[in-house]
Amino acid sequence: MGGDPDSIAFFEAVGLDYVSCSPFRVPVARLAAAQAALAHRKENAAA
Repeated sequence: MGGDPDSIAFFEAVGLDYVSCSPFRVPVARLAAAQAALAHRKENAAA
């Protein structure tokens, strides 16, 4: 489940900075991690 975008968003929210996934899911996982980090940053800036 490490490459699942919903899982990555959750991991970002709880402060984890590492996930493990199959090599085929790495591109999707990287994109999801970037999106989650930007969303988290936006939420913190609004607070």
